Amino acid sequence: MMEQEHKYIQQARTDPRAFAHLYDHYFPRVHAYVYYRVYDSQDAEDIIADVFLKAVRNLKHFKWRHNNSFAAWLFRIAHNRVKDYYRQRKRTVFSLESEDSLVKLASQSPLPEETLVQQETFWQVRARIAALSPRRQEIVTLKFYGGLRNCEIAQVLGLSERTISAHLCRALQDLKQRYAAQTRSELVTEASI
Repeated sequence: MMEQEHKYIQQARTDPRAFAHLYDHYFPRVHAYVYYRVYDSQDAEDIIADVFLKAVRNLKHFKWRHNNSFAAWLFRIAHNRVKDYYRQRKRTVFSLESEDSLVKLASQSPLPEETLVQQETFWQVRARIAALSPRRQEIVTLKFYGGLRNCEIAQVLGLSERTISAHLCRALQDLKQRYAAQTRSELVTEASI
């Protein structure tokens, strides 16, 4: 994809229609990242549209530095747009109780029990991630929802790759410990019933 990506970037600088290939490739990752960070369908769609519009408009300023630089550049735009969203609304934490926070899961077998289990799992993971520091939340989100590599995350956040690795390692340890503590707590509760 890297050679084709480079070709598409060059073509898109003079013909915005050529950007469609880049859009198709990156949309699922940008969508997952933005939707997780904002978790309001309408706002997420607006932000995603802004991200790609800004990318098309500023593509002439993009400088190819290495194989992952376009992804880092695009996610830097997304990261900044999400920060602007919260700055404009003066919100810094996710609301797990908001009406817009109902999970819309597409299931191949839409049994109510399966949907309920998926929703519960989603909220448990989301709550554990929300308990991390803001920086670690952002790193975990870029890694697992945006699908970025550590070097790309470092570029997006303006940190060293070593710092990203350390934060990611500690975040995963924290998540594992919280999971283990919750599992132990559930086992104790079930035993006492």
